[in-house]
Amino acid sequence: MEDINQKVINKVIKIAKKKEAKFPESYIYDIAEAYDRRELTDKELETLIFRIKKAYEHSKVESGEAIGTVAAQSVGEPGTQMTMNTFHYAGVVELNVTLGLPRLIEIVDARKTISTPTMVIYFDEDHRFDEEFVKKTASTIAKITINDVLDDFHVDYGQMNVEIVVSPEKVKEKHLEFDDIILDIEKSFKKHIINIDDEDYSITIAPKLDKRTKNGIQIRDVRLLADKLRNLQISGVKDVNRVIIRKDEEWVLHTEGSNLKAVLKMNGIDKVRTTTNNIHEIYTVLGIEATRNAIIKEALNTLDEQGLSVDIRHIMLVADMMTVDGAVKSIGRHGISGTKSSVLARAAFEETGKHLLHASIRGEVDELTGIIENIIIGQPIPIGTGSVSIMMKNK
Repeated sequence: MEDINQKVINKVIKIAKKKEAKFPESYIYDIAEAYDRRELTDKELETLIFRIKKAYEHSKVESGEAIGTVAAQSVGEPGTQMTMNTFHYAGVVELNVTLGLPRLIEIVDARKTISTPTMVIYFDEDHRFDEEFVKKTASTIAKITINDVLDDFHVDYGQMNVEIVVSPEKVKEKHLEFDDIILDIEKSFKKHIINIDDEDYSITIAPKLDKRTKNGIQIRDVRLLADKLRNLQISGVKDVNRVIIRKDEEWVLHTEGSNLKAVLKMNGIDKVRTTTNNIHEIYTVLGIEATRNAIIKEALNTLDEQGLSVDIRHIMLVADMMTVDGAVKSIGRHGISGTKSSVLARAAFEETGKHLLHASIRGEVDELTGIIENIIIGQPIPIGTGSVSIMMKNK
């Protein structure tokens, strides 16, 4: 099989040379594989190489092309066609996810706090079809409060205490233990009087009277205690509020809230496919290369969802500019535009007076290497024909 492939590869290389087509090595292998699989004739192979050469030459960027400006236009123009709404996430009615223009702005602004963080959690080969394991993992990740496992909740203003009755069925359903719930309550209410009845699954909590409580225990104290007790988190991953279980080809979890670091440490999780829409979290957990890929993926998904087609190279350029320094920078006065080396380019964007004042105090020199600064002073810009210099040759 390897010999046949080598013969095919040699044939492709020979015809490519004949047609003066200079392809990357990966193209040669792809053409050879298509030729072999489709059982093409030599004439069909020649036609295929000719057409690929034409498309390849057409897709190249010419020297001196203003790629930054073209990328800005290519992403900016479809942005004007986008809706401002936040839609439901496709297929998950219960989850709201920011889409459209607000999401695109979130991405290019590199916001640390996004409006609807969410995760898509996949399972490894051993667990992706195991319904019981998936449900147990979902209950471990989702936020569970005391309120979710109660049969009864009673605030007694006569005795100045709060009594709760825990439901054994709900505790079992959420894959919890009554003893763990008690430990959580004891840990959170150390300065209170706690009485536990194991038989009835009831717990009574009262504020403790100490020297600082001059007027005795107030009704306000009991009400605050009741609210704190109701909202006490007894299980779940920090910052993840809800988990929705779905099954397409396999079991998948969708979350409201995100904590990639904690989830990736859990047993049975597919660490390759599990992801979050929070770009800064990806940067912290997986590094700058993963962040670049996340920016490209999120921007493309946002545009695709709106039915807009933008060449991936424009978005790759945006992602490269945002991550080239090894940290995530926004496109704006606090990021790329505000940190340009040219004084005039910075001043032309925003906060003109501030930039000119600081540059004059520091005695900065503008080398006039970019586009904006040359437009300002009326010189030919260093792109297209302006990127070619003609010099006199001494005889």
